[in-house]
Amino acid sequence: MSTYKLIIGLGNPGPEYAETRHNAGFWLLDALINRISSSLSAESKFFGLAGKGLIGPQAIHLLKPMTFMNRSGQSALAIAQFYKIDPQEILVVHDELDIEPGQIRLKQSGGHGGHNGLRDLHRVFGPGYARIRVGIGHPGHKSKVHGYVLSKAPTEQLEEIDKAIDHTLKFMTDIVQGEWGNAMNALHQR
Repeated sequence: MSTYKLIIGLGNPGPEYAETRHNAGFWLLDALINRISSSLSAESKFFGLAGKGLIGPQAIHLLKPMTFMNRSGQSALAIAQFYKIDPQEILVVHDELDIEPGQIRLKQSGGHGGHNGLRDLHRVFGPGYARIRVGIGHPGHKSKVHGYVLSKAPTEQLEEIDKAIDHTLKFMTDIVQGEWGNAMNALHQR
């Protein structure tokens, strides 16, 4: 398993989207940035907010694309090419409909599952990047998904997601270093 060199949090830019479920990737990345005392700044060449930090002994690039979810690949490809980072060295944090709020799962690679941000990342990288999947739950029918991901979760669900994010941050050194055993045991049994 690779050591990761880039963490990308997926979401939509702008205050009108900040608290919507689709921005769960941004939420985890923001919490991580706060935990490691790092920061992001606008980088036009990367079409997003970018920075760097230390997670354990590992220096890692951090990115929040500002291109909207369905064009995340533009931003991700720009930073990956600039720093010569291969897809298998990329860890993407995103919201996941098929996981309940308060649950987080790690995944090595795979399909995009209809997620527009992942679909665009597949377009530029293929399926070989790893993921931290932040559960937001499912509205019950696919016709309701668009409105659901672009709406704010109730307070109870937000609290569960926040707890899960906080729990996940305890394992970020292992995750970034590609040592997923302990992290998966702790996160997948929660």
